[in-house]
Amino acid sequence: MRRYIILLFIITLTALTGCSSSKGAFTSYDKKAKASYYADKFNGKKTASGERFSNSKMTAAHRKLPFGTKVKVTNVDNGKWVIVVVNDRGPFSGGFDIDLSKKAYNKIAGKTRKGHMYVSIEVAK
Repeated sequence: MRRYIILLFIITLTALTGCSSSKGAFTSYDKKAKASYYADKFNGKKTASGERFSNSKMTAAHRKLPFGTKVKVTNVDNGKWVIVVVNDRGPFSGGFDIDLSKKAYNKIAGKTRKGHMYVSIEVAK
């Protein structure tokens, strides 16, 4: 009997978790990714989504994630993170996984002077 009660509890908990609102919840996408930032020459140019790019907004480019996806990007070296919205495709060179706007990049870069950093990427559910 005790076994059935425990099983019922687990099933109920699983069902409630699946039905609850996941607003603000994130799920892991990449364990470790390489991030870079857009060059200033792209300011004002159209992105793949049709929006105009601005290095002063909190946006990103990713090869596969749908446009409008909210992504939490965390610098694995210092733990700083930002939430950006995917509005472009890329990056397509250098082994990079995500391109951040300069504003987003600078918020999490810390003291690094490199043009890239290792990050974890989490996608909003």
